[in-house]
Amino acid sequence: MGFTPMNQTKKSVSAWILIMVVIAYMGFLILAPIIALIRGAFEDGVRAVWESITSPALGEALLLSLKIAFLVVLGQAVFGSLVAWVLIRQNFPGRAFFNSLIDIPFALSPVVVGYVILLLFGRNGLLYPIVEKFDFQVAFAVPGMFLATLFVSLPFMIREMIPVIVNLDRAQEFAAATLGANQWTIFWRIIFPQLRSALFYGISLTLARALGEFGAVLVVGGGVQGRTETTTLYIFRCIDERNTIEAYTASILLGAFSVMIVSFADAIKRAQKKRQAASTELRI
Repeated sequence: MGFTPMNQTKKSVSAWILIMVVIAYMGFLILAPIIALIRGAFEDGVRAVWESITSPALGEALLLSLKIAFLVVLGQAVFGSLVAWVLIRQNFPGRAFFNSLIDIPFALSPVVVGYVILLLFGRNGLLYPIVEKFDFQVAFAVPGMFLATLFVSLPFMIREMIPVIVNLDRAQEFAAATLGANQWTIFWRIIFPQLRSALFYGISLTLARALGEFGAVLVVGGGVQGRTETTTLYIFRCIDERNTIEAYTASILLGAFSVMIVSFADAIKRAQKKRQAASTELRI
């Protein structure tokens, strides 16, 4: 039975209802908080916002957040990509088990992660004698905050790289090997260009997640101002001290930075897809 104009009208109305429901849902969860933040930040005028942005405490907290995030991104870019490659290209006992472990940070509370690090590296921790021997502090210090952030951001790079590695065109690798190319040349000239967009996108998601981490770094770092206070902990302290303008301003700054990172990654991904589509059309 074909579609009648009445059926087509009903379908169009139902589609618009679904669209409006989605817009209302996303607006309530995302747009409404953003509007509330902007309104709260500018409640006392532009000068108050500028004073908050130029605050030395916010500058120190933001710098620490960027340092930790940079180290986490560097670690995940190298070891996360390596994990994804080994899980796809190598067969070994327990591979499925290790693959399932990757998603644990999604299910485990960051507060628990921070507490576990304290149990390992705290004064009575299992590994405390080792770090004490080398006069190296992990708990209530930046190294512990780095470990916590590294753990909670683990899945992003790996889960972004795995589908791309699965779909790699291995015929080009075999052809290059047949022509005498070594493994290093094959990786840089054939494999890496196909992984580049996924790598950049994974880096962006990891960076955004690292900048926004709160629970784990609060537990393991303690939020000591000027020492272990990241931007999220600065916001928490400002709220606790009822410095709402500073909290709103820092939240907008951190959120805008994360949105720019993800938007840049999306742009790279779209450009890569367009290049791949153009290349496919040329081959056809």
